[in-house]
Amino acid sequence: MNIADSIVIITGASAGLGLECARQLCSAGATVYGLARRKERLQDAAEELGSRFKPVACDVTNEQSVRDAFATVLNDSGRIDVLINNAGLGSFGPVDELSIDAWNTMMDTNLRGVFLATRAVVPAMKKQNETSGFGGHIVNIASVAGLLGNPSISAYNATKFGVRGFSDAMMKELRGDGIKVTCVYPGSIETEFFEVAGVDISPNPMTAKDVASTILHVIGTGDNYLVSEVVMRPLRPRG
Repeated sequence: MNIADSIVIITGASAGLGLECARQLCSAGATVYGLARRKERLQDAAEELGSRFKPVACDVTNEQSVRDAFATVLNDSGRIDVLINNAGLGSFGPVDELSIDAWNTMMDTNLRGVFLATRAVVPAMKKQNETSGFGGHIVNIASVAGLLGNPSISAYNATKFGVRGFSDAMMKELRGDGIKVTCVYPGSIETEFFEVAGVDISPNPMTAKDVASTILHVIGTGDNYLVSEVVMRPLRPRG
């Protein structure tokens, strides 16, 4: 896909990896519709990135909010070339101490949100495939926590294992419609994720800039070239 002049939706675009993906995509000539709940942070991003960044308030846990956001993008742009399902959060702790609210919030954001956004974009991408021979690209941001379980992150593990299974199934289901599905499994990234989660990050994490550059590389590959999974880790996480 030629990134220049492409139309991209990024969920969780107001900070961290989502914002860095938006930054690099806008720099490469894409138009990015950044979805997030925090309107003020979206406006800050729009001021930084300029006219190529279009802020759209959206709560990925809310079905109507997702429908409205994707309808806004389609009405404005006429197509959607790339969806990056990036919105996510974590609450860590022993399973017998994890609150039901924390469990539900992670499931709703990390897993249900991916489903709702994917469900909203697929019909448009199928139509694009019928007219142009290529539908688009869906990139799901999972985590290495979707590949192996660890103590005290069982709920987060469950959401990311879910994203992994959903992505694998969607990749096989949609490739015949000219739609690529890629699942990305990053290790520790230097973002506010760990501060929000209330846990310490590894001493030598990856940068959002490096992870975003890999995502852009995957998006920019040829239309008949599918990278279905990418695993990323810091080389020396402890420095």
